[in-house]
Amino acid sequence: MIHLSQAAVSEIGRIKSKQPNVLFRLAVKPGGCSGFFYDMSFDEAIKVDDQVFDLDEIQVIIDAASLNYLKGLRVDYSEDLMGGGFRFHNPQAIATCGCGNSFSLSP
Repeated sequence: MIHLSQAAVSEIGRIKSKQPNVLFRLAVKPGGCSGFFYDMSFDEAIKVDDQVFDLDEIQVIIDAASLNYLKGLRVDYSEDLMGGGFRFHNPQAIATCGCGNSFSLSP
């Protein structure tokens, strides 16, 4: 369903280690240049409509509304001269903006 590269797992684990007892949440929200954007955050609780996925060493929490937008998503992390960042590769996206965090789907 969703794939995290080893680099993404390492970076999420590094950030999460600074905030013990939190859960990694991945969501899609309306906005951005192309209509939707990816939102990554940490949460302290699992909500009623959440689904929990064990991806490598990371538990990923996804709300029901975001789930359909994330099918097949691949998340990577890389660093370049401008700094580090997560990269999203969504096979459902028909367009993305230059930053790579915003996307659109067919109507």
